[in-house]
Amino acid sequence: MDLVAELWSRVTLVAQPLPLPWLLSAVAAGLAAVLVPGAWHTVRHAVTVVHEGGHGLAAVLTGRRLSGIRLHSDTSGLTVSRGPRTGPGMVLTLLAGYTAPAIASLGAAWLLSAGYAAGLLWALLLLLALMLVQIRNWFGLWVVLVGAAIVVAVTFFASAPWQSAFGVALTAVLGFGALRTSLELQRSRRRSRTTGSDADQLAALTRVPGVVWVGVFVIVALVCLAGSAGLIFPQTIELARSLG
Repeated sequence: MDLVAELWSRVTLVAQPLPLPWLLSAVAAGLAAVLVPGAWHTVRHAVTVVHEGGHGLAAVLTGRRLSGIRLHSDTSGLTVSRGPRTGPGMVLTLLAGYTAPAIASLGAAWLLSAGYAAGLLWALLLLLALMLVQIRNWFGLWVVLVGAAIVVAVTFFASAPWQSAFGVALTAVLGFGALRTSLELQRSRRRSRTTGSDADQLAALTRVPGVVWVGVFVIVALVCLAGSAGLIFPQTIELARSLG
């Protein structure tokens, strides 16, 4: 019982708000990781983990049978589930991929705005543990284990301000990464004319053009970015209200 109580106290620990320079630096670090080509190839694996996790979670919640998840060295991934090939369950499963990183960034921003940086880190560890059970290739196993090792190191060895800064940087990576991957999807669709992307599969299921689904992904990413900014920088919202 003492161990459970201590663990719960760690999870629910409320951190002090970060000073504005720390917040700006953390967001800038996350944005730079998304914009710099070499760094983007590395952090995009984190976006892919959340993307495929979104597919998997949606599949389970809609009654489909999750068969496994693969992560590849080119930052792509594949989630396999069994169930009806058409219908709302399949549509929601496909829709959840590109929207998952954006929604996750908004959820992370909400936790951080409430001071639960430690809680965010423990939630990440839980999600990575659940992901680990479904991984079906060696590279995917390596990606999840490295990600878990980084989160464990920050959770147990970093001070509260650095935990919060890490959370803000990760939130920025997921938010801006969701927008970048959605825009890259449309560029890829124009170049290759393939029909295997999430947007094209949604188009085949719903008879709504793929470009419209890409637009949905972009809109979700922008809305979540705006929401995350309002949560992480509440003083910005107050300033806008005062000016209005």
